[in-house]
Amino acid sequence: MPLAATSLAATDPELVAIADRFADDVERDAPLDPRLRALLRVAALVATGGTAVLRVEIDDALAAGVTPVALKEVLCQAVPYAGLGRAVDALVVANELLADRDVELPLPGQATVTPATRAADGLAVQKRIVGADAVDAMHANAPADEQHVQRALAAHCFGDHYTRGGLDVPTRELVTLALLVALGGADPQVAGHVRANLNVGNDRATLVAVVTQLLPVVGYPRALNALRAVDDVAPFTPEPPTEEES
Repeated sequence: MPLAATSLAATDPELVAIADRFADDVERDAPLDPRLRALLRVAALVATGGTAVLRVEIDDALAAGVTPVALKEVLCQAVPYAGLGRAVDALVVANELLADRDVELPLPGQATVTPATRAADGLAVQKRIVGADAVDAMHANAPADEQHVQRALAAHCFGDHYTRGGLDVPTRELVTLALLVALGGADPQVAGHVRANLNVGNDRATLVAVVTQLLPVVGYPRALNALRAVDDVAPFTPEPPTEEES
């Protein structure tokens, strides 16, 4: 987050120096592809509602080579997790920045389901990501008057969102994790999506790097809670000593 490029550089230079130095620290300690890092920070900022910093981060993401489609898909993915209000606020900011770059809107559609297929396709992708046994248990254990929420979860969260183009499923799962970590108060869901990330091929090292990269955005309490979930679900396994060390 290059805060030095904002008006804060003149009004709050010490804070800018601290924030930018910390951003450099986490990039050194937990390197990620710059475009993925930018997408995850955008997702976290949508969840926290930090509009001023979000504008800087979206601008930086586009400059780093994030495509408008990928950016919009992150904001679309935010709807079932951060809610419509925060996602729409972020879309307004993104649309302004895309217009400044003469990007023609609307972008090409990314939907792959129809009203007739969204429920079945969503349930299928939910079972792929979360695990068939876990999804079946969620439906079996939900009270009769809450079954509609389980159906909505499959059709809306997974059918309308996870089936879209523009981002692959492993990237969407990292985006979802970033959204949940940033929200706070969603520890069971964070743990569930740590498992989901492992199911789609994102390993412990990737998850630790992602949470580390989110530190400047979400703060220590939420990041440490997320790391606890990673440790519980995918404990650290030391590498065996080499012959020289043993």
